[in-house]
Amino acid sequence: MSKNQTFAVAFANTKPHYNILDGLRGVAALTVVCFHVFEAYATSHLDQKINHGYLAVDFFFILSGFVVGYAYDDRWETMTLKDFIKRRFIRLHPMVVIGAIIGAIMFYFQGCAAWDVSKVSVPMLVVATVINACLLPATPSVEIRGVGEMFPLNGPSWSLLFEYIGNILYAFFIRKLSTKALTIVVLLAGCGLAAFAIVGPYGDICAGFSITGENIIGGSLRLLFSFPAGLLLARVFKPVNVKGAFWLGSLSIIILSAIPRIGGSDHLWMNGLYDTICVAVIFPLLVYLGASGKTTDKLTIRIGKFLGAISYPLYMVHYPFIYLYYAWVKNKNLTFEQSLPGALALVIGSILLAYACLKLYDEPVRKFLTKRLLRVQE
Repeated sequence: MSKNQTFAVAFANTKPHYNILDGLRGVAALTVVCFHVFEAYATSHLDQKINHGYLAVDFFFILSGFVVGYAYDDRWETMTLKDFIKRRFIRLHPMVVIGAIIGAIMFYFQGCAAWDVSKVSVPMLVVATVINACLLPATPSVEIRGVGEMFPLNGPSWSLLFEYIGNILYAFFIRKLSTKALTIVVLLAGCGLAAFAIVGPYGDICAGFSITGENIIGGSLRLLFSFPAGLLLARVFKPVNVKGAFWLGSLSIIILSAIPRIGGSDHLWMNGLYDTICVAVIFPLLVYLGASGKTTDKLTIRIGKFLGAISYPLYMVHYPFIYLYYAWVKNKNLTFEQSLPGALALVIGSILLAYACLKLYDEPVRKFLTKRLLRVQE
């Protein structure tokens, strides 16, 4: 068996890839990076630029449910629970580890008034690194940054914790549901998510990153709707003829992410309604169109493949540099115009680092784990 065949076994990719969906995931990852860059200038969610960039996480969850259902739903007669968990661990966890390590390396360069890194001892940092690498949420007693994040070295790891939970629920429970029962789960979870968004405390669904009641509830509802919704979509999917699906989907994701806050502080429900429509209606439609579309243009294919390849590494390595950028902006009291070169360097540097991590770390580690854990011989 060749190395490429060995690698393929870990990811259930004997079926054709949905290359457009891979590309859309990359576009969404880029919007997350830009959303986080502008956090340095926001006083709250109300004035955040790229205001709805947090919705990319819900797009990721829907996409994940769709891809997992497509890849694994018809394989359970020949695949054990143990094998499924191994495959998902191989796919997801190497980047969790490298994200924690990068976060630890960068930690002492990120000092600012919002968090005093000088008070954190090296042993405390080592403990935080191990906790993050094992994807264990940091309790307040070991949350070294002091801003309440589950994963203070690499904030976006919170969504990977929920991703793991979604995969476990799928393996033990959700996959066994009939399509009718799954539809009911999606509808009930959707009602819960809509209630959280529209009448909840924030007027949005930007929740899940902290160990607080609202964040646990919000993050859980985001997962419990989006992941099963993607799985349901995979079950009922029948492709339609769509031209330009990649560009249409990409433009839609960018616009939906960049829309300013709706309703202000006086009408929080309006923004919650917007979030609900995006997640419950538009994102499933975009996944459906992306899965239906076919791309023959060579440039579009190359762009889509590149964006798809770096999407997960980009999501997992950029945030330590957001902490650094935030500290630089706050310490120097810079405007966005003054810090624009740094912002561009962060975005471009994160893309390059993501590609380097993909080729020099993620793919080799996954090949190694595939051979060892799945006992696949080359």
